[in-house]
Formats: sequence, C-alpha cells, structure tokens
Amino acid sequence: QVQVVESGGGLVQPGGSLRLSCAASGSIATIYLMGWYRQAPGKQRELVAFITNLGTTNYADAVRGRFTISRDNAKNTVYLQMNSLKPEDTAVYYCKCNIVRQYGGSLDYWGQGTQVTVSS
Repeated sequence: QVQVVESGGGLVQPGGSLRLSCAASGSIATIYLMGWYRQAPGKQRELVAFITNLGTTNYADAVRGRFTISRDNAKNTVYLQMNSLKPEDTAVYYCKCNIVRQYGGSLDYWGQGTQVTVSS
C-alpha cells in the first residue's frame, strides 16, 4: 500500500512565498518521476514542474524562474518552493509520484491536493 500526502498550502499575498511538500510512504522500492500539478477553478489540471530520480527538472513557462522543485530521495519527499507568487497561481496543487512498489509493478499515485490562494 502506498500513500502520497501534500502539505504546505495556504493564503499568501502577491509577491509572497510558500513551500509545498509531498511525502510518499508505504511499500516503495523506488520513485522515478515526482511532479507538481495544479488546477484552478474552471480550468484543466496542468503540469507545474517535475523532477526525475536523477535530479533532472522541467518547469511550465508560467512558473519558470519563480518556482523551484527539489526532492529528498531518502525521505521519498518532493518540494515546491514558490516565490514571487501571483494571483494567477491560485489553484489546488497536486503531487504525482511514479512509484515502483516493493511487491512489483509501477503506478502513478496522486495526493489529495493542497489549496494555494494568492490574494491581498
């Protein structure tokens, strides 16, 4: 059994910062891709950033230069440092992990989401 849990969302003023965390636990052999997605009201879920198990990163154009994704493989945790936040960053942020399970097979696991609201 595998669980993925996000934390760190909240309300912040424009120009502020937040750090999201996502921890995977359970019968995990290894985690390949770890990524952050977001979904604003009335919009489709979109990729924000991802990081591979080797540390290669990729960002959506809308957040490049403001957001930084990182991971701690020993803790099976991925982080998203969000700086210079804008109202258009308001969304529910989801973590997705591509996990190889100890008893075999790999699947994508999603967290439950954490709300980020950027407003004055």
